[in-house]
Amino acid sequence: MSKREENSFFQKEISRRDMLKIAGIGGAGVMISASGLPQVLTALGESSFVDDDVSAAKKVNFYGKHQSGILTKDPKHVYFVALNCTAKSKAELKQLFKVWTDQSVELMNGRLVEPYSSNTLMPPSDTGEATGLDASHLTLTFGVGPSLFEKKELRLQHMKPNVLKDLPHFPKDQLNPAYVGGDICIQACADDPQVAFHAVRNLVRTARGKVTMHWSQTGFNSYERKGKKIQTPRNLFAFKDGTGNPNVDDAKEMNQYVWVQSDESKWLSGGTYMAVRRIQMHLETWDRTALSEQEATFGRHRDSGAPLGKENEMDDMGLERKENDQPVVPVDSHVYLAKQVKDRILRRSFSYSDGIDRKTGAFDAGLLFISFQKDPRQFINIQNSFGRMDKLNEYITHRGSALFACFPGVKKGSYLGAELFG
Repeated sequence: MSKREENSFFQKEISRRDMLKIAGIGGAGVMISASGLPQVLTALGESSFVDDDVSAAKKVNFYGKHQSGILTKDPKHVYFVALNCTAKSKAELKQLFKVWTDQSVELMNGRLVEPYSSNTLMPPSDTGEATGLDASHLTLTFGVGPSLFEKKELRLQHMKPNVLKDLPHFPKDQLNPAYVGGDICIQACADDPQVAFHAVRNLVRTARGKVTMHWSQTGFNSYERKGKKIQTPRNLFAFKDGTGNPNVDDAKEMNQYVWVQSDESKWLSGGTYMAVRRIQMHLETWDRTALSEQEATFGRHRDSGAPLGKENEMDDMGLERKENDQPVVPVDSHVYLAKQVKDRILRRSFSYSDGIDRKTGAFDAGLLFISFQKDPRQFINIQNSFGRMDKLNEYITHRGSALFACFPGVKKGSYLGAELFG
């Protein structure tokens, strides 16, 4: 009998009174969550092991050298959440990540976080809104922010990498504190937005008492297909977003730009840094702008994604080109300024639409910008290059900002953050 089957059997066969007796071992006892016996076993120091189910439909593996959701291609929907940590000790936080590991595998297998109990007098072990849906290529990516290491009760100060700091204030930033920072983050990507939300909802539910929600953002992408080839997605300004990304299938490129190769504490080797920016896009202003001006703002043709004066999206920018003694690609265009630095990052951006700004009557819409890089300074250098010159600043406002260190992948039998929590 598998561990999953055993858990299901025990949940059906052991009454609530018996579970309370089990929880009383040691005198002080432990709290039973709505999830039932598996959480009791966890609290008593036991940990089940859940494996990837390779037979599951639309399945992405959890275990591997790197976390899922970074290399994964063409994510359609995201539910991103930044959390505040309220755990009282390193041991308590470590135990949470162990539980999250098993539950993440189950969720990515397209299952409930735990089997339902036959006892209808207790809350269900899973919130249930993804029942009947498949795995939907769900990926879950976890990271920790600089503020986590400042909590004395966790005793992790000595493990904080030198470059893990809050992102600096950039020109034109108008940040809303409600969308800044976070101790822990979870990025859930899936083909189905309900699958992504369900995953985060249940992970946060499990962590009650150890975390509180700080801020969250949903996002979406759509992909044009030409034959069998998926094209670069478009943002809400209708321009392609992500052209020139490192090739996720090229290990050399990923090692050069994305994966941390060594870290002063060693725990982040094989992981990466995640920069997150919530960017409001002023759609009404953009919609009144001539197409030629829109293209000059980005430095690319809108429909093809090609550099100005060229035909194909992947053509070389040719920034030195001139026409009538003027640069073909304007020196204040977004792409021109980005190319002034040699740094590259792996962009994973999503559009968002959060209704209407009641103060202005305009769309509250924009871009959840996410990038992965081996050193946060890669992102910082690019963002500083835009400065105040970037024409795109006329149409966007940065409202949210955060930086997280994403753990390396998990080996079978281990758990998320094992190298950090030890």
